[in-house]
Amino acid sequence: MFPFCGEPVLTSSDFTPPAHKDRPSKGRRFLRLIGGALDPRAWLHLVRIVNHYNHTHVVPRRRLTLGVGAQISPTAAFSYPERISAGRGLHVGADCVIWAGPARGRIVMGDHVLMGPGVLVTAANYRFNDGQPVTDQAMDESDVIIGNDVWLGARAMVMPGVTIGDGAIIGAGSVVTSDIPPMTIAAGVPAKVISQRELQKT
Repeated sequence: MFPFCGEPVLTSSDFTPPAHKDRPSKGRRFLRLIGGALDPRAWLHLVRIVNHYNHTHVVPRRRLTLGVGAQISPTAAFSYPERISAGRGLHVGADCVIWAGPARGRIVMGDHVLMGPGVLVTAANYRFNDGQPVTDQAMDESDVIIGNDVWLGARAMVMPGVTIGDGAIIGAGSVVTSDIPPMTIAAGVPAKVISQRELQKT
């Protein structure tokens, strides 16, 4: 079969065979283990990890204002915890980040707030028109209020100044930039109300 006019003619040298993952032998894996255990850089990195964990979780958690029954993943991180409070039965999933403002921005949560893994709630954000770099600029701060029985789905983001009403549900991966009414279901980027929550009467 002849190639169409203008099409390049491919030869066997144009094809690269598929690659395979390296599968080291037991001996190589053992030598790699010994090398890692003797590498001072690995121990220095371990010290950095412990310091980071202490700075972002262990010490801040002691300064949170929490109601009874809080369950918080050991991988959750907090910033300015003196301005973070929650009612009874808070559930914070793995890798959640809860950042209050550096000066006045508060995060206030009601009873039985549930956060899936990877949720971000922040009461501050960098300004971006004052100069460069961004990290040298001041931060705009505004309180975040999360009502009772609110569920934030995995990797949802709640931005400064937002109020989420009682009983609301925020879909996974949503970015909440404006207020969400009580007993609604919101999703999207930015999050918008897509449905109502209707509790069955017992």
